Amino acid sequence: MFESKFIVLDGPDGCGKSTQARLLAEYIHLAGVEVALFRDPGSTVIGEKIREILLDTGNVAMSDRTELLLYMAARAQLYAECIVPALAQGKCVILDRWVSSTCAYQGFAGGVGVERVIDIAEHSLERVWPDVTAILDVGLETSASRMNRELDRMEQKGCDYHNKVRQGFLDFARQRKDVIIIDAHETIETVNANVIAGVEQFFKKL
Repeated sequence: MFESKFIVLDGPDGCGKSTQARLLAEYIHLAGVEVALFRDPGSTVIGEKIREILLDTGNVAMSDRTELLLYMAARAQLYAECIVPALAQGKCVILDRWVSSTCAYQGFAGGVGVERVIDIAEHSLERVWPDVTAILDVGLETSASRMNRELDRMEQKGCDYHNKVRQGFLDFARQRKDVIIIDAHETIETVNANVIAGVEQFFKKL
């Protein structure tokens, strides 16, 4: 079921996607399938340097369009360097964020426009969409309570921005048949079970 599948976990800051991506990877590995787990931006030398620029709280002057292009550049490197080889080897690729994030953050909340984000993605990436994207939906109060650490530049954007991000993810999910929504307000264990069930059910329908 999971061989050579490309699975993305995405959602607002504080939704728990990094934890859930790791837990899903462990579940699939125990099922006997090799797994490659990556984060976007990052997981390559170039991508990690771009990530530092994007999340540096000193870069307050960065525009939404600059963010978009930097995210896409890191993504292009990640796809060519890591994702393509992993899929070719029959591994299940699990990714923490992808193009869906840029649609919600820069496209919807940042006002660049989702259609423009997708157009740039199509001109930047060999493959824009994964096999399935699981959006972990969570409200601002819950997400804020989970981020008990120093916030990065993106996380420091105001409540209005992050409420728009959440709405952007929900709107994105309604427009695509390869996206599922998972309620991320519950415990880690409950969300994990729902992610597994949601992803497995999606692939069984294909």
